[in-house]
Amino acid sequence: MTSRRVLPIVIGVVAGAALAWLAMSSLQRAITPRATPPPTSAATPPGGTAHITATLFYASEDGLALVPVRREVPLADGVVAQGRQIIAAELQPAPAPYLSVIPAGTTLRAFYLTERGDAFIDVSSQITSAHPGGTTTELLTVYALINAVTANLPAVQRVQILVDGHEVDTIAGHVDVRRPLRRDASLVRQ
Repeated sequence: MTSRRVLPIVIGVVAGAALAWLAMSSLQRAITPRATPPPTSAATPPGGTAHITATLFYASEDGLALVPVRREVPLADGVVAQGRQIIAAELQPAPAPYLSVIPAGTTLRAFYLTERGDAFIDVSSQITSAHPGGTTTELLTVYALINAVTANLPAVQRVQILVDGHEVDTIAGHVDVRRPLRRDASLVRQ
């Protein structure tokens, strides 16, 4: 065979193979199901904002222990934003019959998270200036915040409380908050 006869045959075979490959690829894309995003655990009410059910902590009726209470909290995008939502909810008045251990008027200034899993909650000075004092009440105040964050955000291992952007020794003179603290379940009553 001469090269004049072989060249058209080779071109025809290559073109046929390319068309066959293109047809198979198109067919494969047509019959492969498309991935759908997994459902989220948050509920979106009609015409509303998506929420999660978070565990928040309030004082028991006798004021001697923390009680976990499940409440709806707006869903946020990311751990830091969700942490802000959880603390903002914790700072709201307690539902009856529980007592709030966070002084009224306390606001969240900022929420930070380190790569090590330490969260920093920066709250306004009302947490110290309006605090009623007492060791038990101060313990409940500190651990209501710490437990709320660590119970709802698995990425957070420890929490440090800042006041007006600064480290403080204590909230009301009894509980050392100069470093990040771990959750304390011993204060929680079911």
